[in-house]
Amino acid sequence: MNFEQLRTFLVVARHGGIRRASEQIHISQPAVTARIRNLEKTLNVTLFDRSSSGMMITKRGEALLKYAEQYLQLGELIQRDVVDTGSADLRMRVGVSETIVQSWLPEFVSNMRCVYENLEIEISVDISINLRKALLARSLDLAILMGPVSEYSVNNVRLPEFPLCWYCASNADLSETPQELFRNTPVVTFARNTRPYRELKNELFNRYGPGISFFPSSSLSASLRLVAAGLGIAALPVDLENSHLGTESVRKFSLDWTPSPLSFTASYVGDPHSFLLENAAKIALETARQH
Repeated sequence: MNFEQLRTFLVVARHGGIRRASEQIHISQPAVTARIRNLEKTLNVTLFDRSSSGMMITKRGEALLKYAEQYLQLGELIQRDVVDTGSADLRMRVGVSETIVQSWLPEFVSNMRCVYENLEIEISVDISINLRKALLARSLDLAILMGPVSEYSVNNVRLPEFPLCWYCASNADLSETPQELFRNTPVVTFARNTRPYRELKNELFNRYGPGISFFPSSSLSASLRLVAAGLGIAALPVDLENSHLGTESVRKFSLDWTPSPLSFTASYVGDPHSFLLENAAKIALETARQH
């Protein structure tokens, strides 16, 4: 019986099948099956009832669960207190919103590599609703998204907010009243199934009624380019001014209302506990504060 067998057992128990477990721990399905069978042979028990619909954990398997979790926690403590983190080969799957990509993601990766020299970081960029789903499915280890994630198993570390400001093309004529402006000018905004889009659309409808055109986009860089081309106005993170997206082709302007700041969290599943993910969330917080 070894660490990898118990870790594989836990993943199969959580996901109820060999295929999902194979995807989670990045080994072949036959390798997953072999680990489970070898563990059962070592313990001389049946841990799963196998059927065409999946694998159901047995009573013996249920009894093993708590011990396997304790064993993995002990492994985490050894990793933290004994193993040289700078030389250990580690892997972390990180999902981020594009706001973070365009802001402090490079600094975060650099700071992580300073602590974990051999850390392999796999980065996925998506909207927050998809990042949340991937995190809960354990397809991601850490998600930096518009949170928090309201799930009992998830730890959320709140990050500094991103204030928003209205932007238009630098040569735009904004002599119209706000109502005329929104009737005549499309609003470039965040992707349709996001919190900022919903808030913006509802507030503008309440203030100025129907008839406002929206250009939803999941790409901040595309949004800024649309604004620079005079194709719309947008409420975008002020932080963009200090990033490589900043351009003289756009300028700020003021209205009587600005959408709420964007709230982000560094979120990770806390069971089983991982010192790597706990430290990664702390490093994300420090990176965001220093940015």
